[in-house]
Amino acid sequence: MRQLTLSLRPEAQSRLDNFVVGDNAQLLDALRVQAALGQPQAIYLWGESGSGRSHLLAATAAESRHVGRESVRATGLQADGDFPLPSDGLLCVDDVETLDDAGQAALFRAFIRAQPQGTALLLAGARPPAELQVREDVRTRIGQCLVFELKALDDQQKEDVLVMYGLSRGLMLDPDLVQYLLRHGQRDLPSLLAAVDALDERSLALHRLPTLPLLREVLQTQTAPPETELQTR
Repeated sequence: MRQLTLSLRPEAQSRLDNFVVGDNAQLLDALRVQAALGQPQAIYLWGESGSGRSHLLAATAAESRHVGRESVRATGLQADGDFPLPSDGLLCVDDVETLDDAGQAALFRAFIRAQPQGTALLLAGARPPAELQVREDVRTRIGQCLVFELKALDDQQKEDVLVMYGLSRGLMLDPDLVQYLLRHGQRDLPSLLAAVDALDERSLALHRLPTLPLLREVLQTQTAPPETELQTR
């Protein structure tokens, strides 16, 4: 099995040590250093939906606060039209490709203002810098960051994680169950782990073993249209 660090339980609080590393060890190392020391001064990470971008931004912000450095996750502009830049702290901006004109202008100014104030920047998006649909000067600045592609787990890694996660719950997952879940469940890891949770809870409630028919019932329930109107980026 390739290097994996397992989050043994989905938790409300995102942390660097409860992220499934897979082939992203170098990225995790860079985020830990940035959280602790503010270097590298600017990091941009990108990856597909469900790869954990938002988790890592929240986790790095939390790690920065833990070591006594102020961190801000940009959720909007200040009254002056800029993003807050904590001195000797960290500014996190998620989904950069969704920024409107005012947000892109504020991000460009943040690049200019950040270094003199000792503010580190952690940015995330769905595409590599060259493919971002943002204004050219912003795209150029993002391209000058330390750029990481957040690599999704492959099927073998996901299978390993699901088996280990099931064991952490006292649940022995037959290989046929895991393969079925990978073929028919939602592809992102949070959804796959949620399916294991639901299967475990359902089997306990019915006093039944976790069988393939029971997994099918769980997946049908998960994919059924909700009566009322979140994802995990």
